[in-house]
Amino acid sequence: MRYLANKRRLTLIAIDVGTILATYVFVYLLRLLTGISDGGDVGKYALNMAVFALSVMAVRLIMKIYKNVWRYANSRVYLEMVMSDVIGGILGFLISLCIGTACYIGGWESVSVVAMLHSLTLISRFSYQQFYKKHALYDRDEMDNRITVAIAGAGQVGALLAEELESFSGSHYRPVCFIDSNAAKAGSRVAGLPVYMENDDTLELLHDFNVQEVIIAIPQLEGESAERILEYYGRLGCKVKIYDFPYREESEGEGKRVIREFNIEDLLFRKAIDVTDEGTKEFYRGKTVLITGGGGSIGSELARQVARCSPKKLIIFDIYENNAYDIEQELKKKYGDALDVSVEIGSVRDTRRLDAVFAYYRPEIVFHAAAHKHVPLMEHSNCEAIKNNCMGTYNTANVAEKYGVRKFILISTDKAVNPTNIMGASKRMCEMIVQSRDDSATTFSAVRFGNVLGSNGSVIPLFKRQIAMGGPVTVTDKRIIRYFMTIPEASGLVIAAGAMAKRGELFVLDMGKPVKIYDLAENMIKLSGLKPHTDIEIIETGLRPGEKLYEELLIKTETLEKTENDLIFVEHDAPLSREEVEEKLEILLRAVKAAEGEIAADSIREAMKSVVPTYYSPEEVNRTADESEEMKMTVTAL
Repeated sequence: MRYLANKRRLTLIAIDVGTILATYVFVYLLRLLTGISDGGDVGKYALNMAVFALSVMAVRLIMKIYKNVWRYANSRVYLEMVMSDVIGGILGFLISLCIGTACYIGGWESVSVVAMLHSLTLISRFSYQQFYKKHALYDRDEMDNRITVAIAGAGQVGALLAEELESFSGSHYRPVCFIDSNAAKAGSRVAGLPVYMENDDTLELLHDFNVQEVIIAIPQLEGESAERILEYYGRLGCKVKIYDFPYREESEGEGKRVIREFNIEDLLFRKAIDVTDEGTKEFYRGKTVLITGGGGSIGSELARQVARCSPKKLIIFDIYENNAYDIEQELKKKYGDALDVSVEIGSVRDTRRLDAVFAYYRPEIVFHAAAHKHVPLMEHSNCEAIKNNCMGTYNTANVAEKYGVRKFILISTDKAVNPTNIMGASKRMCEMIVQSRDDSATTFSAVRFGNVLGSNGSVIPLFKRQIAMGGPVTVTDKRIIRYFMTIPEASGLVIAAGAMAKRGELFVLDMGKPVKIYDLAENMIKLSGLKPHTDIEIIETGLRPGEKLYEELLIKTETLEKTENDLIFVEHDAPLSREEVEEKLEILLRAVKAAEGEIAADSIREAMKSVVPTYYSPEEVNRTADESEEMKMTVTAL
């Protein structure tokens, strides 16, 4: 390969030297024919020609012009060629003055010679590049089979994308035009492609062009602009993609732009909330951190964010070995020996296993993310919710105190606010366990947030699978609304809460406005290049057991207090005593023991209602749902 590259460079050098010599011979003959010169001293003219040739070629070699692969040359490469030849021409002229040959070809004529040979070089390079694009880059079948795309955004990012699609040999796309909201750009051309205004007429035009996909090339697409852009192109009825950074690489400030499918995070329409700062990172630096449920959606992201804080040791504790193994391998690949990470398999129900792990590692900070969280499944297997969520939290908290853990942070949910299901009620019980320990040497706190986009069991992956299978997309009720946040946001909140926690706080996040799930389903179908109710059916299946139409606002009580981060609040809830909490746990344990031979025992629900006073049936809440503040402030997904 190196031999071929050197051969190409030597060939180019030989061609360019020949071009310079031919140019000088042409100028010399032209001077003779026009009577400007009678021939003069051919030797000195030849010497002048040699000086210019050597000067130009030397500067080109110094500036590494011949290391460029010209089939992929961009404007910067051509600019470097121009600069090189200007410098070479000036150098040659100065040398010719010093040796006394400049008089044999005048100043302006020498400039003309350099300009001519430079133009010939550029023309040859550009012609080769265009020839390669048209004939060598694709065979005819490949060109016919490329996907016809329109690029949304005729700015610098869009122009770079268009050049990349045209010059890259493996490109599957054929850009035909730009669309831009800036009226001043309409009617112009960018990267050789026409620019059209973003309006209804253009949508019709894109149909005529048989545009199969739209690629959005707009930097920092978020908020209202994202809503407008995605709503507009969703009407086209073709797939919409984004030229952007891969999500996780973007959050870490790494990587390069790629053409990707829209992420569920793109549907949030607000900038991801960054709740961590250098002070927060410094808190975790050099500490031993253990994460229960560390292989899950939240737990694994917590592991990623803790890893960026340079802990002394990171322990991932999980009952499901596959997920735990995956995050361990991801972190080892990224950090190598710079991160000391271990995986321990075990259940938070098993006090002996917990004791062994805590005794061995002596963690300073514990994030308790292990829990059963699926609402309908926990309605059916309600005893398991108590065993894993309530007793698992109790066991882990006890072991944390025993081994002198500095801080213990519980992962909670907005479903714990006036719960209507066993899962939410069990998490409220977990909050009570944590809050009751305000007399402990260990700092106990809880973090409460809403639905996490893309987490295991969430509605978004379900919709994507249903769309990929051709539908139907199922929603339980057209009216149902939910709050959403990204996995990095949720994990960042937990990380920040751990650093802020002083004793017994319940941290909550301002999550903005709730989203109607039905609208979310419609727009996911549109962005997949399909039409709701035509290509993909949307059907209502009815509310599931324990499900209510809305989750309640986290940020609305008078007991909330802002922290140093404007988006993080503290709920000052009057804690129960340890004795009161243990009495409640005893009631639940007796109910579990009594229901050992049953499935979905009603006695468990009754026991839960007796220990969580805010636990109501979903029917009670849903009857008055339309009058709630949450339902009145609902926004659409797009």
